[in-house]
Amino acid sequence: MTMVLSLMTISISKNYSVINAFSPTKELPIYSVERNDNKIAISFDAAYGDEYTLDILDTLDKYNVKSTFFLVKFWVEKFPHRVEEIHKRGHEIGNHSATHPNMSTLSRENMAKELNDTGDLIYEITKEKPILFRPPYGDYNDTVIEVARENGYHTIQWDIDSLDWKELGVQPVVDRVVRNVSSGSIVLFHNNAKYISEYLPLVIEKLQEEGYEIVPVSELIHYEDYKIDNNGRQIPNK
Repeated sequence: MTMVLSLMTISISKNYSVINAFSPTKELPIYSVERNDNKIAISFDAAYGDEYTLDILDTLDKYNVKSTFFLVKFWVEKFPHRVEEIHKRGHEIGNHSATHPNMSTLSRENMAKELNDTGDLIYEITKEKPILFRPPYGDYNDTVIEVARENGYHTIQWDIDSLDWKELGVQPVVDRVVRNVSSGSIVLFHNNAKYISEYLPLVIEKLQEEGYEIVPVSELIHYEDYKIDNNGRQIPNK
């Protein structure tokens, strides 16, 4: 129940963030990426539970896919062996905060603490500092993005929400992702969502059949000479 309620909040807060993102003066995270190929990224947020993580890793291995896992500090503390396994299998680990707060409500000092406490712990386990940050609930403001940047992070959202937290079954997730994905998409899943062991293989198979190459988020985004439009799409400057 805790997980479901928390994930429901993600959708509500995400809608709030998207609405506010269209302010002409607002800093924007990366929701998707303009590319001239068929690369996309699938990502997993991990905050509550670990029941299906190993199944996810086995599925990714089966289809030769590398992905990005955004981890909360208290999840890392509870499942350090799983963090090691994610890293060992060649997947990217991103920062998803320390305590899973609404980041926009915090002071700059506490924003930085959320990032650095988690980043330091991930580094302690993997010997690699994360460079991607996903705000809990999709909640952000200008200051969140600025503080993340100051601490070495690119702020990442998503343009395809699988809505796996709604627990509607397998086919609704498959249909939602496959019908809406396009080059440069970032897909949001949750590591402990019900049915993920069933729908993830189907999603990957269909995406690969349609010619998409699934890569970690860090291999999808641009690092220099780009702009972000009012939809949060990162576009390289010509």
